[in-house]
Amino acid sequence: MKCPRCGSSKTRVVDSREGGDGRSVRRRRECEQCVFRFTTFERIEEVMPMVVKKGGQREAFDRYKVLSGLKKACEKRPVSVHDMEAVVQMIESKLLETGEKEVSSEAIGELLIEQLQNLDPVAYVRFASVYREFSDVSEFMETLRAFLSTSDTVPAPKPGPAQQQPIPLSSAKRSK
Repeated sequence: MKCPRCGSSKTRVVDSREGGDGRSVRRRRECEQCVFRFTTFERIEEVMPMVVKKGGQREAFDRYKVLSGLKKACEKRPVSVHDMEAVVQMIESKLLETGEKEVSSEAIGELLIEQLQNLDPVAYVRFASVYREFSDVSEFMETLRAFLSTSDTVPAPKPGPAQQQPIPLSSAKRSK
């Protein structure tokens, strides 16, 4: 490894640690010529499959595109960025496990929907409504019914302004 400061190839590893994700190694190095210290990372080269779009065009898998769609579905929901990143990482892992050189955008969407069902029901419904391109309300309701029938726990709806009980006038303080 060449020193980034002087260009010497005489460097030595001072410290080596596994990366936080367990899929990389962080190495602290020192140049024996100019004593400059620098850090390098070693990662497994993972070749993601090409994504085949609905129209047949192919493009490179883009984790940020998947994350962006996930963020839109989870907007204003109690889902952490850490949880969203974990979903994207899981999708990447499943795609790599297949060993396929190409994957359909539909397969990626189905993996995402599967994860959203467990992560956040509202985000699931949001994503499904866009991803599945419902042509009318009945298709939307059919998907919602299917989700509710398979869901173990359905959170009780939070009372909105229309569901809150009015305060009786007799108990309200009157100003004189």
